[in-house]
Amino acid sequence: MGVSLKDVAQRAGVSIKTVSNVVNNYQHVTPKMRAKVQQAIDELGYRPNLTARHLRKGRTGIIALAVPEFGNPYFAELAGEVVDAAARHDYTVLVDHTGGLREKELLVSQGFRSHVIDGLILSPIHLETEDLMARTETAPLVLLGEREYEAPYDHIAIDNVAAAREAVAHLIALGHRRIAFLGSRTGRERQPAHLRLRGWREELTASGIAPDDSLVVVTDGYGREDGAAAMASLLDRGIRPDAVFAYNDLIAIGAMRTITERGLTIPGDIAVVGFDDIEESRYGTTTLTTIAPDKAAIGRLAVDSLVERLAGTAEAEPRRPRPGHRLVVRESTGPRRSR
Repeated sequence: MGVSLKDVAQRAGVSIKTVSNVVNNYQHVTPKMRAKVQQAIDELGYRPNLTARHLRKGRTGIIALAVPEFGNPYFAELAGEVVDAAARHDYTVLVDHTGGLREKELLVSQGFRSHVIDGLILSPIHLETEDLMARTETAPLVLLGEREYEAPYDHIAIDNVAAAREAVAHLIALGHRRIAFLGSRTGRERQPAHLRLRGWREELTASGIAPDDSLVVVTDGYGREDGAAAMASLLDRGIRPDAVFAYNDLIAIGAMRTITERGLTIPGDIAVVGFDDIEESRYGTTTLTTIAPDKAAIGRLAVDSLVERLAGTAEAEPRRPRPGHRLVVRESTGPRRSR
């Protein structure tokens, strides 16, 4: 039989109400009394019944996180941050996989799991603003990712244009002028690839370098194989850039494979910068310089926004917080070498 509030109260020599106040983190408990009750909780190994607590509030205690790719380490790392942040609010996270397919993104956004979840954190790829405006599900929704939307939902995303400019500025400062962009996509001008491409263009232009569209390579996807193929297409056309800025780390890692297979060196012949700072970027034969979004802040802000919406304490207007990012310089970038 489990330890009850009554057991803790008897051990601490206080009322059951006082124990409940401590467990629920009410502010009017004195520090001395809180410490006394906490000691009893620790000694007895008491664990609160979170299911009962949520049910009393008319909730399930579960929130959903829907991401486009389980195979992309970025989303796995981000999911870990969301799970940790949710645990601090006594919530369990149900993780869903959309495959980046519009029909699945529509399905989760319209609440097909609404009977088991209190709210949804969604990282969409193909949803459009009109899809979100047509949403009838009443459970709170928080958006992640770099798509831009004009919809009445909180949206947590770093400044992609600024981050891309920082990556390109780093390469320019090292003397590189022919900087390729790998990972462009056709259509949907508000997709993240376009924002990062815009940052590439803006920083080159600001530095007095005319952007060369022959150095922009469209990819079908965002994986290692796409990066390898994109780099091969450049070299096969006789185009050899000084440096590469990739849409994400996976594309950068694929490009690095092609560069070395062609007998070229990194960063001596071609410098490479990625985006996401996944764990793999730190442990390759040549470690990858990359833009590191603050994943912990993204996860925390997303969960906090959802919990505040559930509690009714958030401001009415949708919020657009900007988590930070930083450039992490590693072995894949260095000064331009004369040819």
